[in-house]
Amino acid sequence: MIGAHVAERVEMDFDEYLAEAVFAPLGMEGADLLGSPAKDVHCTIEDLAAFVDELRTPQLIAPATALEATTNQFGDVEGVVPGLGKFSPCNWGLGPEIRGHKWPHWTGSRNSSSTFGHFGGSGTFMWVDPVAHVAAFSLANREFDEWAMEYWPAFSDAILAELGRN
Repeated sequence: MIGAHVAERVEMDFDEYLAEAVFAPLGMEGADLLGSPAKDVHCTIEDLAAFVDELRTPQLIAPATALEATTNQFGDVEGVVPGLGKFSPCNWGLGPEIRGHKWPHWTGSRNSSSTFGHFGGSGTFMWVDPVAHVAAFSLANREFDEWAMEYWPAFSDAILAELGRN
């Protein structure tokens, strides 16, 4: 939905806009949109690091816009996290999912409710915990399935524990 909205506003294909307005300025040379904006960005780990850095300290958009994008914009509505199920409330920003108090969840139990992020069908995830001042991301070539829910929350908790957060 956001991809179609942006494409309409900028009067160009979303994949072209994404390449020119996001990937190029961030130096994401290996990044491509190969389908749906919701799940089909393919990139290198360096590209993902550049994108996560932009989410943490915005340079391309105003900090106020970044805050709107990464905080709950839809109230306490019921919704679905693909692959995980229905939650009430199911908080979303303007693209990223907001962790809130969902459980079970693909981030860890140590992640703050303000944590925002996204995961894809290719088994890749990224999250930013603005309370802990920590971000994590992982690339994979294995489809999202039960394995992710077995490992991702524990991995997230281990990162935060190692850094003495939460």
